Amino acid sequence: MDTANLAYRKLQNLLAAALLLGGLTLLLGLMGWLLAGGAGLVWAVALALITSLAARSLPARLLLAHSGASPLPVRAAPELYQVLTELYRRAGLRHRPTLYYLPSPALNAFAVGHRDDGGIAVSSGLLRTLNLRELAGVLAHEVSHLRHNDTTVMAMADAMARLTFWAAVLGQVVLLLLLPWWLAGELPIPWLLFLSILFAPSASTLLQLALSRNREYAADMEAANLTGDPEGLMSALVKLERFNGGWLRSLFGRTPQLAPPWLRTHPPTEERIQRLQNLAHRRPAATPSELLGRPPFTLRVIPPATRPQRRYWLIRRRWP
Repeated sequence: MDTANLAYRKLQNLLAAALLLGGLTLLLGLMGWLLAGGAGLVWAVALALITSLAARSLPARLLLAHSGASPLPVRAAPELYQVLTELYRRAGLRHRPTLYYLPSPALNAFAVGHRDDGGIAVSSGLLRTLNLRELAGVLAHEVSHLRHNDTTVMAMADAMARLTFWAAVLGQVVLLLLLPWWLAGELPIPWLLFLSILFAPSASTLLQLALSRNREYAADMEAANLTGDPEGLMSALVKLERFNGGWLRSLFGRTPQLAPPWLRTHPPTEERIQRLQNLAHRRPAATPSELLGRPPFTLRVIPPATRPQRRYWLIRRRWP
């Protein structure tokens, strides 16, 4: 693997994430300052930090249980746990690897929590469709999210975007209350507040989506580094794109782009594959088959006994 290229990509992703978080902070701070001066700026940033820390404190097992996932015992998928244990070791994660089983035909996997308390859920459809080598790439992608606390980063971004929206709503109320004085010419029209209310929520949402795409790129690069096998993740992405776009092709004859790239939480699959191809110049240092000491046959998982569970406020994100 091209180490220099990987290091450059990681630095590029880190700088982009810092700039996007900085942009979200500036937007939120601007709304707080326009509404209440310096005190509003301090309160806006403090509320964003408190909200993100509260989201981080929720136990991963509670969030996964509310999503309908149940713990997957080691005996039900020993090969999968072998790969995940090795990925945790390479990523420097010290807590015990935990997998959750999601009884869903959709091809989906997601990580919840952070490097000190996290879990990874995989759907039954994903386990039936991907072989062990491809599953290793997907798991490495999710391990990267845990390693870099991406859930906490996105929780902070979401808190800032929501607070910016509600600050804009409060600003609209203020503008309506002051409308009689403006019409009478007794007060000047606060054009900066008006423009901020108009554009800040949309700009904040776009920055949040861009940050999400940035973390997905970073997770792909990290997954290739953890497995030493970019081709495994590339193969998984191809299958996921083919499966997830199948019903659209049946309706339209091709897979349409339902939203432009800048309105999506995940980057285009073609671009993700291209970035991984740029890393696959040399022979992989260690493939998942070498981790297990045998070829990566299609994995057979014994699903755990599950009971119907209520699904509350948590909305699962689709993978990839």
